[in-house]
Amino acid sequence: MIKIIGVILLALGGIGLVLGFIGIFGQNLVSVNPWALAILGIIFFSSGTGMLKRRKDTDETD
Repeated sequence: MIKIIGVILLALGGIGLVLGFIGIFGQNLVSVNPWALAILGIIFFSSGTGMLKRRKDTDETD
């Protein structure tokens, strides 16, 4: 379960980073402030990678 949440956060963070940086340095593709997207993308991306690196999956049954 933790790995699934980590992958979801990683994907959302990547999307937020891409849309945020495109909005900051080029065309704004969404109606949200691009700085907010970039900051949330950094937070989600780093938390997703942290969850994938440091947590073990607890759904395994021995």
